[in-house]
Amino acid sequence: QYLGKADKAFPSVFQKIWDTILKNKNVEVILCGSLVHMMMEQTLSYSSPLYGRRTGQIRLKQIPYAYYDRFFPDLDEQTRILYYAVTGGVPKYIELFHPCADIDTAILQNVMTPQSFLYEEPEFLLRQEVQDVGSYFSIIRAIASGNMRISDIASALSLPATSLSKPLKTLCDLDILEREVPPTEKNIETSKKGQYRIKDNFLAFWFRFVYPMRSFIESDHPEIAMTKLKTGFIPNHVGYVYEDICRQKMWELNTQGKLPFLFDRVGRWWGGKDTEIDIVAIDTTDRSKIIFGECKFHQNVPMQLSELHQLKEKASVVPWGNANRDEYFVLFCISGYSEDLQQLAQEDSHLLLM
Repeated sequence: QYLGKADKAFPSVFQKIWDTILKNKNVEVILCGSLVHMMMEQTLSYSSPLYGRRTGQIRLKQIPYAYYDRFFPDLDEQTRILYYAVTGGVPKYIELFHPCADIDTAILQNVMTPQSFLYEEPEFLLRQEVQDVGSYFSIIRAIASGNMRISDIASALSLPATSLSKPLKTLCDLDILEREVPPTEKNIETSKKGQYRIKDNFLAFWFRFVYPMRSFIESDHPEIAMTKLKTGFIPNHVGYVYEDICRQKMWELNTQGKLPFLFDRVGRWWGGKDTEIDIVAIDTTDRSKIIFGECKFHQNVPMQLSELHQLKEKASVVPWGNANRDEYFVLFCISGYSEDLQQLAQEDSHLLLM
């Protein structure tokens, strides 16, 4: 990527080298780079001189939470999730957090100090990938503030919604954002119910807790930022990350055949103003079955039977199949379940406690 940056003609030069000298020789060439946009532009796009010459490509993603215990084998599950909520699956971030005694110390040393490695990381990342950093920053900030529909983002930025299509697509291509649609929607691509959310754990954390507090951090009062963080960290951030972990777990259990039926869609479902369900899983070829799930990151508080009743009430408004459909309920809670909920799960084959 640096060769291409220094000399725009490099892909054309390399094309000629490959076509005339290396193509028929026992040579394997691996082109590697961390700037997604540049790698696409120089090697994979139709306009690139190298287009059509590759044998294959690997889009290296962040490490899933399922492997996180390999990095932190000595931490309990709750603490591991707190670390993952900030570092995601980025090895460098994990490496920085690894020697710290606890999550507060790790955040203070690596994020909440102006001289720390991660303090300006989002700006560095965006500056390398896009030209108009300010515009992209504003979009991510608006989403971090709770504006998830394209009309709400446009309203928050005082821009026409039509002007956001291209930057939103760019941010999705960079794995910074993702577009979510309720899994029961007939056509995912064209659904008008799409919402945008920050996909990267660290960027979501930074825009929620670091960016709004920069004036305190840079005036040498990080303790004020840390106090704000402790108030909202679990309900406003970790809780959502835990939902993502549970949805990842659903796919894992699905491939292992450990759920009531094999599904091909799983995700968050919402309808109206206040109805939201953490997990809905369906088989799009069979409308007679559906799975509903609830995820709770309650620290030291087990999930109660009343929460199952609330989930069943919300499930009744989800349009899928008919009134006689088979409904299954899957519950995730980091602190376990109340005795009456455990008793019910033993008696009811349609209720699973994870």
